[in-house]
Amino acid sequence: MAALALHASVPQSQPFIPLPSFSLSKFTQSSNRRTLLFCAPPQLHHVRSEMSLCVGTHLIPHPNKALTGGEDAFFVSSYSGGVIAVADGVSGWAEENVDPSLFPREFLANASNLVGNDDEVNNDPQILLRKAHAATSATGSATVIIAMMERDGMLKIANVGDCGLKVIRKGQIIFSTSPQEHFFDCPYQLSSERVGQTFLDATVSNVELIEGDILVMGSDGLFDNVFDYEIVATATKYIDVGEAAKALANLASSHSADKAFESPYSLEARSKGYDVPFWKKMLGMKLTGGKLDDITVLVGQVVST
Repeated sequence: MAALALHASVPQSQPFIPLPSFSLSKFTQSSNRRTLLFCAPPQLHHVRSEMSLCVGTHLIPHPNKALTGGEDAFFVSSYSGGVIAVADGVSGWAEENVDPSLFPREFLANASNLVGNDDEVNNDPQILLRKAHAATSATGSATVIIAMMERDGMLKIANVGDCGLKVIRKGQIIFSTSPQEHFFDCPYQLSSERVGQTFLDATVSNVELIEGDILVMGSDGLFDNVFDYEIVATATKYIDVGEAAKALANLASSHSADKAFESPYSLEARSKGYDVPFWKKMLGMKLTGGKLDDITVLVGQVVST
């Protein structure tokens, strides 16, 4: 993510030592009902309920941020039918000597701790956004999406910014969130600064899910580089949700480094008036290529248990 909604002079955040591993897939249920994951060893995570999510994840950091694990964060919770969330730290804070990864990581740590422990947030992702935001003290900002599934299959979504979620049923996308932007490449974001967005700016959606539905949630590093038809083809190709998440992340990573690829990002940029200089246009050139970024992918399948 490139732009700050507010470009302010802010003090240095507290230091954070990232976990050493950042690429993962396949989760197993642990004794703790809430599992916060930024960067963790591979495992398979089954979410227990009458209707529940089996979730696989994969995270690939920006090539220049591989040693620190990037600025995306996510968590998977087994509460009720399952809770999944992604937060994408705004990289522009680095220009103010602020680590952009601290805000999204603390935000989702707070959200993870609230799930299952606070009755007010347990069935309302928008309230979860509010309380997690209020509890976050790190300087910075992030786009955030949270989806909570009830045992009857009702999925509740709250989204601020350009992280996204798509629901695939029988090979077709039946639901997709829409990105929120101030202008091109400057998404809505929850921030430590008072003039940023709040939980009231979230787009809230409800989707009735059935057994076999596939959810694809991710940061903009996925959706800027992979078209919908590629998401459907890849997510439905694999029985194992961990393998599906890994394949989608790898596809996004490959496209992001391909300077000749007509990516969703380059197509949108040209549609908003961003292109190569006029003299290059005279030579038949145009703006192409993917967008290098942190890439986080969560793939969930609705199962009956």
